[in-house]
Amino acid sequence: MAMDVVDYEIKGAEMQFVEVELDPGEAAIGEAGSMMFMDAGIAMDTVFGDGSKQQGGFFGKLLGAGKRLVTGESLFTTIYTNNAAGKQRVAFAAPYPGKILPMDLGKLGGTLICQKDAFLCAARGVSLGIAIQQKLSTGFFGGEGFIMQKLEGDGLAFVHAGGTVVRRTLQPGQTVLVDTGCVVAYTPSVNFEIQYVGKIKTALFGGEGLFLAKLTGPGEVWLQSLPFSRLASRIFAAAPQTGGGGREEGSLLGGFAAGGLLGGVLGGDDE
Repeated sequence: MAMDVVDYEIKGAEMQFVEVELDPGEAAIGEAGSMMFMDAGIAMDTVFGDGSKQQGGFFGKLLGAGKRLVTGESLFTTIYTNNAAGKQRVAFAAPYPGKILPMDLGKLGGTLICQKDAFLCAARGVSLGIAIQQKLSTGFFGGEGFIMQKLEGDGLAFVHAGGTVVRRTLQPGQTVLVDTGCVVAYTPSVNFEIQYVGKIKTALFGGEGLFLAKLTGPGEVWLQSLPFSRLASRIFAAAPQTGGGGREEGSLLGGFAAGGLLGGVLGGDDE
């Protein structure tokens, strides 16, 4: 399937969204639940897989859907097609604070490997597959980096990363060690391995986990400062763990509730 060439604009700072402009007949694909708004001339259609397998028959659709299921994504993808006579716009929003990265797959050699939850949307024709790390050490200890998404095609794809993003160009043989959750994406020429941190004391008390991702060039690497798993673990650690009866010392409202005053105020008890 030929790739649609779309125009786009990324808006916002910490909580970004990408606005894609579609010419008549053009389409974009997006993850379920990522759409923010769209013009009235755009039609939505939910399909099996990634939308690029629609001419491959039932088994082609089933294969595309199965690949997405392995990466933890929905079996279905939504296609947004411009059925109007003029240009129409559809916007896709990031799920948590970070940056939206436009990836021109044609300029990256046609393939990009990214974290399984990084894909946001793409031009119609981009294929969404899986990239499973072959080495046993990566499989057993890679964590978030074991099963990744593989984006293929020569069109535009948009991936989302948490926090601040840095792009590193690795020369042949150049290596960088990264927390496994901080790897957003890399080109297939980069060698991805898992390396043990070494010292037992560092592993137990360093707070960075037992293993690091070892990325060796040549190729391009994108890194994020705030993996969603790290953000979620901090929120969980800070949340009350007693089913609603947690610490209230930081809340004036909690103080009223603890003294039984809140119920009286809200209930209109003047006595």
